Amino acid sequence: MSSLAADKTIGVFVALADNASQGIVPVPAAIGNGDDPERNLYWGTAEGLKGVFDKSKEWRLTEKNDNPAETGILRTRTYRHVNTGAVLIARAYRGTAIKRCIQDFEAAIQHRSYGLVVFLGHNGLMDFSLPVPAEPTGQTNGPDCIVLCCRSESYFRSRIERAGGRPVLLTRQLMYPGAFILHATAEGWLNGATRAELRERAGKAYAANQKLSKKAGLGVFAEIVERTAVKKTPEDSARELAEPYR
Repeated sequence: MSSLAADKTIGVFVALADNASQGIVPVPAAIGNGDDPERNLYWGTAEGLKGVFDKSKEWRLTEKNDNPAETGILRTRTYRHVNTGAVLIARAYRGTAIKRCIQDFEAAIQHRSYGLVVFLGHNGLMDFSLPVPAEPTGQTNGPDCIVLCCRSESYFRSRIERAGGRPVLLTRQLMYPGAFILHATAEGWLNGATRAELRERAGKAYAANQKLSKKAGLGVFAEIVERTAVKKTPEDSARELAEPYR
């Protein structure tokens, strides 16, 4: 293991599932209340962020805040990776604050706040539009990015790249964004896994959880190929970002 991994940080932005305000397939009321993180599908359940990482042997909880001062954020938790010392900071956003959650995720990309920036939850961009992220100026080597929600390649890839990020794991189908996927891929990321290797890890974890074939599990995740660098006009960028909504 390279000592470089000890300096790596992961920022996770979790939009709590909310039957009342999000266009999700309705889940049982107890786990679909966006005001109740402790029982929420994406946070407090066994397969939510807190449920997975609190019980992990690879990560140790070092700090938690059950009453953050920031508007819209209901919980924060900080974990340290046992073998590398890498730090993961997770935030649980109120279900009705999903717009802010996505915008904070994109701002973290723009500001290079973490080495890996992650969004987990419902694909809110299927329900609403948000301003296009501003392109960073005079900066290179943006963070790696993972988006665990339905069809994230179509809706998030261009936005991530415009904000200066490098997508390393995206989805191409409707799917269930359980935190077990992040747990499997974070371990690979800390070991310097390639995009293809991260996709393999995600597909294997998803197939096991959903009782799918390996091929079907892998098919949920996009095969990300590096785009050829070309100079784009503002009209080109606007057209690309609007494509999922057509």
